Amino acid sequence: MPHHKTIVLADPVHGFTKIPSKIIQSLLESSEVQRLRRIKQLGMGYLVFPAAEHSRFSHAFGAMGLLSNALDSLASKGTEILQRERLAAMAAVLLHDIGHGPYSHTLERKLIRDTGHEEIGKALIERLIRQPERLKRSERQMVELLNLAIQMFEGHYERSFFHDLISGQLDVDRLDYLSRDSHFTGVAEGRIGVDRILQTLCVYKDQGEEILAIEPKGVYAVENMLIARRLMYRQVYLHKTVIAADHVLQGAINRAHDLILDGKDCAVPGTSATLKWFLRENPGKDRLAEDQVLDHFLRLDDSDITYSVKNWCTSKDEILADLSNRFIQRDLFRCRFEKRKSSGSLHENRKRGVTNFLRGKGITDPNAHTYYSIKGRAGPGKFRQDDKDICVWDRLEKGGKLEKLEYHTDERAIQALTTFERKTYVCYPKEIDRQA
Repeated sequence: MPHHKTIVLADPVHGFTKIPSKIIQSLLESSEVQRLRRIKQLGMGYLVFPAAEHSRFSHAFGAMGLLSNALDSLASKGTEILQRERLAAMAAVLLHDIGHGPYSHTLERKLIRDTGHEEIGKALIERLIRQPERLKRSERQMVELLNLAIQMFEGHYERSFFHDLISGQLDVDRLDYLSRDSHFTGVAEGRIGVDRILQTLCVYKDQGEEILAIEPKGVYAVENMLIARRLMYRQVYLHKTVIAADHVLQGAINRAHDLILDGKDCAVPGTSATLKWFLRENPGKDRLAEDQVLDHFLRLDDSDITYSVKNWCTSKDEILADLSNRFIQRDLFRCRFEKRKSSGSLHENRKRGVTNFLRGKGITDPNAHTYYSIKGRAGPGKFRQDDKDICVWDRLEKGGKLEKLEYHTDERAIQALTTFERKTYVCYPKEIDRQA
């Protein structure tokens, strides 16, 4: 059997990453993964941070590289890592985001009704298991690898530390997106000591269970990661302009969908054929196993949305044309976080203000305000108390016990990370404030 020539790819965030086998290379070259090159990692974030144009592909690839480094670190400390386990874990990380729709979280649950990217991703992986010939590799080997990858991702594999590395408090997904998003947005508060964390990971064995832990010398790096994640949510992921841009694009998509369902296709000019299929078919979770749905999904990316919205700027429908022009021209809504719970009367007054503003623009549709006046709640990703604990283990201390992170750091700091309040926000056209 010919030896696989190791492929090495450069990453501006983590350095060089090796592709260890042809089976991982075939996954990397699959249409499911290559499509991620055309999906922006931060969705509408590029409208706020000029260099935030990086893709889901670079994130998935970077996280896979970090996983390989983490497994190397664990192996150097005596944890046995079988080759099939390494490849399955790398496959799980590489494929973990293939269910993302255009502009990542912006259109989450919009194009396949009430269905998150995790469920879509699992459906795509399960199809690869049913149709392994799509990857042009040994069918039996690929099926075994992907089945093991799903077990690890869902936490059903007997060696639980693999799940923790893939989807846990110290997972490589989180380590990569914080580092990558911080790098491309220029938000220094998101920088974390990735290498320090990876080099201080260890596996604690207790009655047959293998638990992912951190050595005491990695505690401050982990604490910094938790704080950085909270700050990145404040400054990037829940930036007011990002939220406003999300709602402008969502409004345009919702209006186009409503017009098409009403049989007014002529008011939705130049829509991408793939996007139009979703707007007309309105598929739900019950159709996830259909090849037709998954094939259309794999053809859908950011370019379909941008192309369609540009064409909708000339729509005869005033609402669709206005929302589309706002998105293309970056004339976004205003987003305000409420300092305290607002009364129902305040919301009604704002809704009336929006309705009057729209009538002044000649938009008299009685439901027009639903596209222009949005109320929601948002809060930072946090270290939740109901999540699996981050544990610390001094592996060099004879008889050392596994302890919670709080015992090794400032408990008040951890408490602050677990009690951040979700805030109510409102979005509406900026012109309303100018008229006030």
